[in-house]
Amino acid sequence: MPLSAESMAVIESLVAQNMPRLDELPVTEGRALFNTAFKTPAADQAPVARVEEKIIPVAGGTIAARLYAPASTQPLPVLIHYHGGGWVIMNLDTHDGNCRNLCNAAGVAVLSVEYRKAPEFKAPIPAEDCYAALEWVIAQAANLGIDAKRIGVVGDSAGGNLAAVVAQMARDRKGPTIKCQILTYPAVDATMSAASIKENANAPLLGEREMKWFWGHYVDGSSLPPRDPGVSPLFAASLAGLPPAFVSTAEFDPLRDEGEDYARKLEMAGVPVELTRYNGVFHGFALMGKFIPEGRQVLADQAVFIKKYL
Repeated sequence: MPLSAESMAVIESLVAQNMPRLDELPVTEGRALFNTAFKTPAADQAPVARVEEKIIPVAGGTIAARLYAPASTQPLPVLIHYHGGGWVIMNLDTHDGNCRNLCNAAGVAVLSVEYRKAPEFKAPIPAEDCYAALEWVIAQAANLGIDAKRIGVVGDSAGGNLAAVVAQMARDRKGPTIKCQILTYPAVDATMSAASIKENANAPLLGEREMKWFWGHYVDGSSLPPRDPGVSPLFAASLAGLPPAFVSTAEFDPLRDEGEDYARKLEMAGVPVELTRYNGVFHGFALMGKFIPEGRQVLADQAVFIKKYL
C-alpha cells in the first residue's frame, strides 16, 4: 500500500522545516539539531505518578537514566528502555513522551537509559552500558519499588538493537533473567544485506545513506566486526533460550526485512514471538502517535504483550 495520508502529512511538515540530511552534518551539529527537533514538547508529556532522575555507574564513568512509574503500593514490573537514534543521536528527552505513554498503557515502571554514544564510544560500550543498567536495576530494585523478577527490555531502532543484544548477553552471562523483549523496527544486521535496504533506500527519515552513516560511527574502528552478535544479533550462533519477543516493523523502512528475519529466527529457535508489520508508515512512526494512528496502535499492541509477560 502507499504511504498513509497521515504519514504523508508528517513528511510534508518535515520537508517544510527544510532540515538538512543527517549524514551530511558533523556529529555534534546533527545531535543538536535532531535532539531539539524530536524533543517531546511539554504539552505532550502525559502525567505519570512518579518521574525520577537517576545516575547509574558503568565501566569508566556514569550514565543518566529516568524512571517513570505509575502509582502502586506493590513492587512494579519494569521495562528497561533503550532509545533509538543510530547509537549517535537522540536522548532521554526525545523519547520522554514514548516512555510516559508506555508506562501508563502497560501499567509498568519504565527506566529510560542514556547510554554513551558513538562515535566517541563505539561498540561494544553502549551495549555494555545497557547491560550495566539491567544489573543496576536488580541491585536497586527495593529502593526503586521494582519487582526484580519481572523485568523486560524495550527499544526502537538502535535501541531495539541494544535490547536484543542485552537479551543475548543476559542469556550468555547467566543472568539477570529477562521476561520479555520489545523490539521496535530494530537494527540487527550491520552488513545491511537485507532486500529492504535497497527497496527503501530513499525512504523518509531513514534511508540507506543515513543507516550507513549510523553503522559507520558505531562499528567502524570498534573492536567488533559487523557480523559479531554484539552489534548484529541476527548472526548469533543460537537464539534459543531468549525471552519472548514482540517485534514491530514498518512497511517503508530499510530495516523492515532484517527485523522480520530476526523474528522468524527467534521463532525457529523456539522463542515465543509476536511479529507485526505496520503498513503505510515509515521508520520512526512509533514516536509519532499524536499524528499517525499506527503509532498509537503499536503502543496498544505492545501494552497487551507486556501485560501478558510481565
